[in-house]
Amino acid sequence: MRNVTLLLEDGTAFHGKSFGYEKPVAGEVVFNTAMMGYPESLTDPSYAGQMMVLTYPLVGNYGVPPFSIEPNSIATFMESENIHAEAIIVSDYSTEYSHWNAKESLADWLKREQVPGITGIDTRQLTKVLREQGVMMGKILFDDEPNNIPTAQYEGVNYIAKVSCKEVSRYGEGASKKVVLVDCGVKNNIIRCLLKRGVEVIRVPWDYDFNTLEFDGLFLANGPGDPDTAVETVKHIKQFLTSEKEKAKNGGNVRPCMGICMGNQLLSKAAGATIYKLKYGHRSHNQPVQQVGTNRCFITSQNHGYAVDGTTLPHNWEPLFINMNDGSNEGIRHKQYPWFSAQFHPEAASGPVDTEFLFDDFVKLL
Repeated sequence: MRNVTLLLEDGTAFHGKSFGYEKPVAGEVVFNTAMMGYPESLTDPSYAGQMMVLTYPLVGNYGVPPFSIEPNSIATFMESENIHAEAIIVSDYSTEYSHWNAKESLADWLKREQVPGITGIDTRQLTKVLREQGVMMGKILFDDEPNNIPTAQYEGVNYIAKVSCKEVSRYGEGASKKVVLVDCGVKNNIIRCLLKRGVEVIRVPWDYDFNTLEFDGLFLANGPGDPDTAVETVKHIKQFLTSEKEKAKNGGNVRPCMGICMGNQLLSKAAGATIYKLKYGHRSHNQPVQQVGTNRCFITSQNHGYAVDGTTLPHNWEPLFINMNDGSNEGIRHKQYPWFSAQFHPEAASGPVDTEFLFDDFVKLL
């Protein structure tokens, strides 16, 4: 294992060993407090441009599942077709793994996907730095290559365009109800959850004008980066909301809309709200969320660095969920029409599935 240094933009340095692909990289350094799920997290497109720090100390002990494709063309055990995170940073990498479904080690997978991995880092101290100072850019440098210094930028980069599909595709063709899914970096399990409920999914690129299609409901998927870069997406959502309001005035049925994570932020922007960046984001499987107006609280899986400013929602919109830790917005809904969203991940693979009923609520509205 080669000696490596994680250098944060404030000059803080952490020293460790390389166990993945050996190349210097740069990206936004973020931490995730989940105890498991590194195959799902690494393949989550929402981590594009980021170096993922896992606070759980032991990583790699259950290996990596095979990359197999289901009959519906979706990867069975992964959230996308490849790793999207720039790197993974852990305290203790287990070179030995054991699991009934493991095909290879985490190190072998990282090397095949050309993604660096660092072990031996004091991730508790690193997390404290990120919590106190906020997420920041960082670089992984190989000590024996002092002049090979990578550069990267995160804020302002349209990572949604980088990870979104490039053409329209369909799943579950022939179903009686059709749902347009705007792919801003969708996780496979969102598609699975919709297919499991008997609908046809029309997956379109982030900037595609879906208003030209025939469909029964609109679904806004998760994705990476700054929602302010998705100008085209917001424009098309606004057009959808406006046309549905006009339809309602003429006595027509309003088509439902649901958003998850980035989808919550884009729906909020289309409604007229503003977005701000969280100090260090929500990335875990244990975020407590309260449903507004009730005593119901859910444990949720989350992965986002931006949030909706709930105070900027127009009068005909209201918060649907609130984060119990910091009071930030976790979802919105329209007071009259069947439009709602969640900042957390109700499909949550891997993670809690307490809120998967939101998919049932959406499909019942079709």
